[in-house]
Amino acid sequence: MINLSILQDFPKDFKFGVATSSYQIEGTMYGNCGRSIWDDFAERKLNGIDGKLACKHIEYFKEDIKLIKEAGFKTYRFSFAWPRLFPDNNKDVNLKGVDFYKQLLEEINNSGLEAFPTIYHWDLPIRFQKIKGWEDQEACKHFGDLSFFISKTFGDQFKKISTINEPWCVSWLSHYLGEHAPGIKNIRSAAKTMHNILFAHSQSVEALRSCNDHQIGIVLNNQFGQPIDSNEENIQATKLFDEIHNRWFSDAIFKGKYPELALSILEKYLPENYKTQLELISSPIDWIGLNYYTRSLIKYKKSDNGVNYECNSGTLKKTDMGWEFYPEGLSYFIKRINKEYDNNIPIYITENGMANNDKLSIGNSIKDHDRIEFFNIHLKEVLDCVNEKLPVKGYFAWSLLDNYEWAFGYSKRFGLVFTDFQNFKRIPKNSYYEFQKYLK
Repeated sequence: MINLSILQDFPKDFKFGVATSSYQIEGTMYGNCGRSIWDDFAERKLNGIDGKLACKHIEYFKEDIKLIKEAGFKTYRFSFAWPRLFPDNNKDVNLKGVDFYKQLLEEINNSGLEAFPTIYHWDLPIRFQKIKGWEDQEACKHFGDLSFFISKTFGDQFKKISTINEPWCVSWLSHYLGEHAPGIKNIRSAAKTMHNILFAHSQSVEALRSCNDHQIGIVLNNQFGQPIDSNEENIQATKLFDEIHNRWFSDAIFKGKYPELALSILEKYLPENYKTQLELISSPIDWIGLNYYTRSLIKYKKSDNGVNYECNSGTLKKTDMGWEFYPEGLSYFIKRINKEYDNNIPIYITENGMANNDKLSIGNSIKDHDRIEFFNIHLKEVLDCVNEKLPVKGYFAWSLLDNYEWAFGYSKRFGLVFTDFQNFKRIPKNSYYEFQKYLK
């Protein structure tokens, strides 16, 4: 039987935690929260299946923090909801929203946990869609203002903070593939947002630096691309996939430039002063977050706009999302960050986990053995990197709770803790107890 005894082999100062995000767990119908692009997207595309209730974390946050502490985790990664803090406009603060995050941070700190907040995890206030959302740099400037407000209001309660979660998802997935809010399928929109979300990051870093002595990072989601075979066209297609999905963001942040192949396709859509803005985008950060889940097999596919690739799945064991178990990709990206970008920067695995078709059995036990296996094989890759003296400092399991899984609604369960969406009871799964057994 596979277990998580590997947790005992990590250094004592290595930080284990869990991660969540605001829209996925809080419940937007509570506390005067405003509407976001996800409420609109759910209405238009998902038959109204939205985050109104989510996990009712607003009501159950003390119980949820207790679950984190009792499992033996030391850190909690969560996100602030922009529409909860500024529901109606960019000036009038929602005091109920401020009060909730103050109570949450107090509960985290009083429980002996380290708060690890993210400023933006995708719930852009709906009012910004009137100015085309992240396609317009006005949103970037307001994001700087939001960052300053968060630092000024809550900044004495935490040290580390990340600006943006998964800029590839905010831009390419949402504006080219159209799978996430706002659901646009347009290369011009995608290219603009790929640059602007990074410019927003730079505005956030500047605002945070001006306000407080934070350790600032950004969270990138990397996906391993492999050519489907040795055909030269497929090798080149894989290079383009890697540049769009991965290198676009890391090259900008660490090197102040965009990768050449992707730039040859997207440059004509970028703002004229993008090179000047890249100087701001590459302002130093203090740590980097890496979210990792799977690989894709890449095949050449001709497209009118030059994005000549498609992603395929292989024959490896798969999660309930259809994503393959491919732990080697995690160590590959840890080593890439260290060797190609910055050999000193602390690296945190800010998300890693799997959706499983979890069912309650007699006695309310949830036997998620595949999830335990998933964590085990990925933690082995992380430990190997730690033993090679690479600066990997922490690992966050995604996620604490089964929650609102974006375009999949409530149908995909990533949690260490089962959420009964009828009565909102929390039931720890076997994977939770595995972490608890070895972390405690």
